[in-house]
Amino acid sequence: MKKKSPLLLLIFILISCTPSPQIISTPTLVENQISPSVTPALIMPNCGSIDSLENLETVEDSLFPAISQADMAQGPEDAATTIIIYVDFQDPASAALNSVLIELREKYPEDLQIVHRDFPLVTNLGHEKAGFAAHAVHAANLQGKFWEMHTLLFAEQEIWSPLTEASFIDWLVEESEKIEIDSETLLEDMQGEGIIEKVREAFIYGQEIGIPFTPFILINGQIYDNLLDFYTLDSIVALYALGERQFTTCPPMVIDLSKEYLATLETEKGDIIIQFYPEQAPLTVNNFIFLAKEGWFDGVTFHRVLPGFFAETGDPSETGQGNPGYFFENEIDSTLSFNRPGVLAMKNVGEGTNGSQFFITYAALPSYDGRFTIFGQVLSGMEVLEELSPREAQFRENPPSGDRLLSVTIEER
Repeated sequence: MKKKSPLLLLIFILISCTPSPQIISTPTLVENQISPSVTPALIMPNCGSIDSLENLETVEDSLFPAISQADMAQGPEDAATTIIIYVDFQDPASAALNSVLIELREKYPEDLQIVHRDFPLVTNLGHEKAGFAAHAVHAANLQGKFWEMHTLLFAEQEIWSPLTEASFIDWLVEESEKIEIDSETLLEDMQGEGIIEKVREAFIYGQEIGIPFTPFILINGQIYDNLLDFYTLDSIVALYALGERQFTTCPPMVIDLSKEYLATLETEKGDIIIQFYPEQAPLTVNNFIFLAKEGWFDGVTFHRVLPGFFAETGDPSETGQGNPGYFFENEIDSTLSFNRPGVLAMKNVGEGTNGSQFFITYAALPSYDGRFTIFGQVLSGMEVLEELSPREAQFRENPPSGDRLLSVTIEER
């Protein structure tokens, strides 16, 4: 059964837990991490599904009002991620974030909703025109141009922010016509009592509930006070989108231990043929085959490719942090070893945290023995593996796009 609500814990708990090419150490939780809540496995033994977390927006006594028709929003209401942002149009940080959000909306048109809320810091030095700017966007909304004015004010903030109030009005008249707004009507509407009161009330309410700064952000109803760069927010949106695909229970046992299983990994660089070890790692092989048949791996990027060490994939979010919504135990067999290239093994973040991510080695890595579940071996296609583009998704901002695992075909003998 697929999940209907994503997991905030995915954003934090799987940040840096891939095999290390040098030293493998037990991962430690960073401050404010959320631990997974595990329910007893009902289908596959030694496996636990992860409970979803309640969003703050569903809590009755939340200080932040639920999204309503009074809000200005972009994106579908049922998007996996909703970002509510309290902004000041004269705030440089709000302008910087707006450019990031525009890029995110272009990348995730179906998975992201942006909700604008005013909090003009008119009492702060250098923010004297923040209220006027807020009046302008709401006046522009009366002409169906809210987001056009919104984008204009942030994009040109460095130009209009230093101007006097009179010069700002002159600038507004000139620029509004470029986005097909009737400037005379705009100025008249900006002086309307309804718009002035709307912005004034937003300022008062923000002060009453103690919003400390702008931009102030809620992600799916929960206060977010971390990095606001594209790379970080992209990872969050990708993980919430992945939550729509996750499973609420562990997979059923779909393999027959008396049979032999092969997999063809069709990549952008060619095919890789894998022989599985169902007797030594039945849970892991079963999990891989189940996910392959569900299409989990189709179109997934090799998010971490370290020449001389391994190539890693299996995370549709492409962040290196995603999982299928459940974890299961390691299966360590002393007869199997990382003693050669082409070993197929599971990524984990410690004991009992196998999910969907796996890696294939480029060389013998004996220090990995006993730490990661080996469940297969490359029969052919090592030359394809060697051609994969180097990539490090987790520790490099804006990594290259990487090569894709197009599909996985299972053969049963």
